[in-house]
Amino acid sequence: MAEENQSTVTEFIFQGLSSQPRTQAVLFIVFLGFFLFTVVGNIMIIIVIRANHQLQKPMYFFLANLSFLDICYVSTNIPQMLVNLLTKRTISFHGCAAQMYFSLAFGMAECVLLAVMAYDRYVAICHPLQYAAVMSKKLCSHMVAASWISSLLSSMVINSLTFRLPFCGPDTLNHYFCEVPAVLALACADIALTEMVVFAFSILIVFIPFLLIITSYGRILLTILQIQSAHGQSKAFSTCGSHLMVVTIFYGTAICMYMNPKSRSPRDTDKVVAVFYTIVAPMLNPLIYSLRNKDIKCALRRAVSRPKSLFI
Repeated sequence: MAEENQSTVTEFIFQGLSSQPRTQAVLFIVFLGFFLFTVVGNIMIIIVIRANHQLQKPMYFFLANLSFLDICYVSTNIPQMLVNLLTKRTISFHGCAAQMYFSLAFGMAECVLLAVMAYDRYVAICHPLQYAAVMSKKLCSHMVAASWISSLLSSMVINSLTFRLPFCGPDTLNHYFCEVPAVLALACADIALTEMVVFAFSILIVFIPFLLIITSYGRILLTILQIQSAHGQSKAFSTCGSHLMVVTIFYGTAICMYMNPKSRSPRDTDKVVAVFYTIVAPMLNPLIYSLRNKDIKCALRRAVSRPKSLFI
């Protein structure tokens, strides 16, 4: 974190998504609904997976962790956004640093975890006879732990470099939360080194996992095309469809934001792009997995018809 004498800025002001009172009221209702749906939906998935013995598989272990991660992710940004839509749009200097650290860490962890889930599908489809031996509980736990540890450490490095820069004004962030590009744009010093570090970690934590996902699904596609029966191909595709949709939404927008090493001022379009990977993707995850996954749908139906079974 930055020392007090390095900066004259003690708080930041969010420009937000809109300055119109009526629009702010509509946004408050919409994003409150998004937040509640995300939290309730992901909690429901976690409870159903933990309560159902048929879902004690690596695929659902990773899905439960993804749901927990999404709850953490939206809880970092949306509550502050809702407060800003109702009252003054300020956040303290250290509060901004904390928000950026956790938001970046959870976002990076999701990148790595989505790659882990792609590897799980690769082993399940391309090496089904070895699946139980390869995807052991120990390996699954280690991969989830690695996604958290690598992301927390990477975010710490980026956060430290960012908030050691001097901030002498202006103090208005062209964003609705403390994101790296928006904060760097307000620094009163050369940010080239920090931007290159951010770009390097983007390659390490965002782009390399994305390449692993592409490679995994390339191998999966080749394997599926070798399956003779249409039913077998459809079944194999169905186990990957939900994950592919989540990857497309999350990675498509996150890469646009963080894989640009050039210095630039944040644009209004950046805020719209950020909405997709910080709010929309976590909200859609439980919906996508519950609608497209037969095991989850069956478990949810049983939970609705016999709610007491979740707690037995």
